[in-house]
Amino acid sequence: MALDGIRMPDGCYADGTWELKMHVTDLHKDVSLRVTGEIHIGGVMLKLVEELDVKKDWSDHALWWEKKKTWLLKTHWTLDKYGIQADARLLFTPQHKLLRLQLPNMRHMRVKVNFSDRVFKAVSDICKTFNIRHPEELSLLRKPRDPKKKKRKLEEVEEDPLELEGPLLTPGSASEVIYIGPVKGSIYSSPGLYSKTMTPTYDSRDGSPLSPTTAWFGDSPLSEGNPSILAVSQPISSPDILLKLYKPQSLLDKAKINQGWLDSSRSLMEQDVKDNDVLLLRFKYHSFFDLNPKYDAIRVNQLYEQSKWAILLEEIECTEEEMMMFAALQYHINKLSIMSSDNHMNNSEKEVDEVDAALSDLEITLEGGKTSNTLGDITSIPELADYVKVFKPKKLTLKGYKQYWCTFKDITISCYKSRDEANGTPAHQMNLRGCEVTPDVNISGQKFNIKLLIPVADGMNEIWLRCDTEKQYAHWMAACRLASKGKTMADSSYNLEVQNILSFLKMQHMSPDPQFIAAEFTNTDINPECLVSPRYLKKYKNKQPGFVRDMISARILEAHQNVAQMSLIEAKMRFIQAWQSLPEFGITHFLAKFQGGKREELIGITYNRLIRMDASNGDAIKTWRFSNMKQWNVNWEIKMVTVEF
Repeated sequence: MALDGIRMPDGCYADGTWELKMHVTDLHKDVSLRVTGEIHIGGVMLKLVEELDVKKDWSDHALWWEKKKTWLLKTHWTLDKYGIQADARLLFTPQHKLLRLQLPNMRHMRVKVNFSDRVFKAVSDICKTFNIRHPEELSLLRKPRDPKKKKRKLEEVEEDPLELEGPLLTPGSASEVIYIGPVKGSIYSSPGLYSKTMTPTYDSRDGSPLSPTTAWFGDSPLSEGNPSILAVSQPISSPDILLKLYKPQSLLDKAKINQGWLDSSRSLMEQDVKDNDVLLLRFKYHSFFDLNPKYDAIRVNQLYEQSKWAILLEEIECTEEEMMMFAALQYHINKLSIMSSDNHMNNSEKEVDEVDAALSDLEITLEGGKTSNTLGDITSIPELADYVKVFKPKKLTLKGYKQYWCTFKDITISCYKSRDEANGTPAHQMNLRGCEVTPDVNISGQKFNIKLLIPVADGMNEIWLRCDTEKQYAHWMAACRLASKGKTMADSSYNLEVQNILSFLKMQHMSPDPQFIAAEFTNTDINPECLVSPRYLKKYKNKQPGFVRDMISARILEAHQNVAQMSLIEAKMRFIQAWQSLPEFGITHFLAKFQGGKREELIGITYNRLIRMDASNGDAIKTWRFSNMKQWNVNWEIKMVTVEF
């Protein structure tokens, strides 16, 4: 309906109407409507559709204000309430757009995502589609660009050797799933939804337990198409893949990568993400809740893949012994994945009552494992007492360890000059609540050190403990880790922690069996360049390539003997646990300017503390624990975070 009125010199009309310019992205068409400031957004869209007169489903479309970078989703709000005037240009565009998503296993999938939802909600919908529980652990990251490589021309298509032939998925709504690989296209009517119960589900035909993918998320489009596509590890096919991928060369490079995390509280469009852009889906917070192989086949595999690539691309430091252990686990996982790609989970388990299974899982989750119900566990708290070497670093001094008789009671270590003085006043005493515990272990050198950073009024005290044997180290390390959380050795997880540390050390042992290794060499074609990071390959750069290959292969096969009996899911879980045990695990680096400072500095953020770091070597300059934090505030206008401790 045309609006009549007298046009004034400033372009407005005497009846209060003015021209609103809009662009319809689907039709590549500009449209101008005569409106007033009192018309609501829903009315504007209705008038626009009537003006276009195109038979089409416009239900997914909404208005986007380019200048302000905001969606106009509150359709009952008027133009005046939004502050929209005649100089505004609006886009009428679909909310769901295509996104090329790189999963933790480095494969790409095309997904339709709601660009008007907050990133937190968008990630939640994506994880439901991919059957990944606890989506709050993940977020979206911009793809890092290697500064050494020249920028490619816009018209050039970026080649990716890891492109996955997979479905086009639409989280959270009915969608058409188009396979771009050898599988024919088909239509699925519902998104992936979480099961309301966590009890096992059985196949109605033969009574066998269903795989976790089918059982818990059977109505997901991805599950119906190919349930194992994301739960099976894909071996690295060529060493060239490692060379093409971006590897951070320093802590500053790692910090620059982390600048690419998207803001979870804003939408994709607000953060300049365009249709068909590439984003990385990654586990962000390094804290994994209820990681249960029974329900999390895809989640465990994607977490394993992220940890594998973090080690191969040297995003996290590890020793040579640890690298060989990781390589052996990779080799073992690759073998089992190839053997059982269609059935990676062991489905031969006996039928059990659903209620009993749920109660058993709940007991293990709550108690941290089965424990003995002896009276001593309840009435007394275990203690440790042994000779331990202690070192307190000072400036310009060498590492000189001094032996003390140390007792570990509750969460406190007391050091005495001798065992006879244990009933007197200790020479040193350390309360470990809130401390940082870092391992420093070298199996071949029989070095078992524990680095403690203990919070005090003016910062952190650094103390080193040296144990003589693996068994002693495992008990003291487990006790220190529990004490840092305020728990004693009476906690049910203590014995489990000791066993995990011992098994982690055992996996690093080299115990060569010549016959076994010779058989492996003849039966398999091991490719060490795909299992070991470039740093350890360069260590032997002066030697002949064939000799280096055979030597590293032999070391991997030696380490493989310690893990050869593991099942596929157990090997993946051990890999993840070993990754979590690395000293640098859980530290995310960022660049920041401190108030009054002129240059950017390196900070590290973990689940429990904020660290000011030396950018050259990563040493902690000052640490602030979140447990001592009084309040914090963010000023988005001047981009400043204020934290009061």
